[in-house]
Amino acid sequence: MQLTKLGHSCIRIRVKGITLVLDPGALSDPDALDGADAVLVTHEHFDHVVPETLRAALAKNTDLQVWTNPAVAAQFTDLPGRVLPVRHGDTLLIGGQSGAAVHVYGEKHATIHRDIPLVDNVGFLVEGEVFHPGDALTVPDVPVPTLLTPAAAPWLKISEAADYVREVAPRRALLIHDAVLSDAGKEVHTRLLTGLTQGPDRAVLTPAAGEEVTLG
Repeated sequence: MQLTKLGHSCIRIRVKGITLVLDPGALSDPDALDGADAVLVTHEHFDHVVPETLRAALAKNTDLQVWTNPAVAAQFTDLPGRVLPVRHGDTLLIGGQSGAAVHVYGEKHATIHRDIPLVDNVGFLVEGEVFHPGDALTVPDVPVPTLLTPAAAPWLKISEAADYVREVAPRRALLIHDAVLSDAGKEVHTRLLTGLTQGPDRAVLTPAAGEEVTLG
């Protein structure tokens, strides 16, 4: 399995001959959807999906399919069979019987403020290897070798991020959701999360945009 960070919370995963792209939002590489066979979207916020960009990709590639939460899927009812709703507990097999298995976890976005309504948010565990939680601190009920760990967000404290890694207990914590930080801020958050969570059985990874990481 090859994983590439494409900016902020966007990740490309190549596995079993299939290219998956997760959360190609406005802060991602503008070409993030090029070559995608399937797209997984955790929730509706602009830094995780741009509906117009996703529509353009669907028009360009008529074989492309998208799996996302019901609220996002409701924005694409004119594309039946192309943008599909998923919920906590669902299991997907993308690419046929020999394709990539994806398990869905979670239901709601983390609380930003009590005055801001919660939106739907689902996380995706790909091939039992990589978990993308979206904007939530969802803990799957199975081991997670590689946790895509939010590093900074309006809804997140650094202590919460560190405790989340400790609770999930992955072998690798790969930091994402960091475009809201300056370069200095990224360095500070990376240093803190590394110090609080890295150990003999866990590495903290901070790949540069476009850098490919081999997992498994």
